[in-house]
Amino acid sequence: MAPALVAVDDDGRVELVGGYSPTSGFHHFPLAEACPYTGADDVEPVRLPRTGRLWLWTAVTAAPPGYEGPVPYGFGIVELAEVGLRVLGRITEADPAALELGQPMQVTVERAPGGEPRWAFTPIDAGAGDRPS
Repeated sequence: MAPALVAVDDDGRVELVGGYSPTSGFHHFPLAEACPYTGADDVEPVRLPRTGRLWLWTAVTAAPPGYEGPVPYGFGIVELAEVGLRVLGRITEADPAALELGQPMQVTVERAPGGEPRWAFTPIDAGAGDRPS
């Protein structure tokens, strides 16, 4: 995992590292020196909520150039709880029919081809501990 993109909390759970500008009032991901919405330069690094709701999704069925992992794989947008930031990323569920609009999701770790860890979103099972708001 790229250290600039993620952090691990005290319980060993993965959190995305983004930015927040007090001047603009906006969160963003990944962390950048200036707010991508307003150009404000007072960005502070923040750990983003690890839960959210599925907003858009698809299955990638043709491997992109240079990709050596399995296909299909899930890809989509999750709106993070509390901050309303929509983040684009991998989804651990590859079958689009198994997902639905507004489905609770959380950040997790999965293994890339070759065994390197990377972050992704995974559906939260009914009755699971973390719940998006």
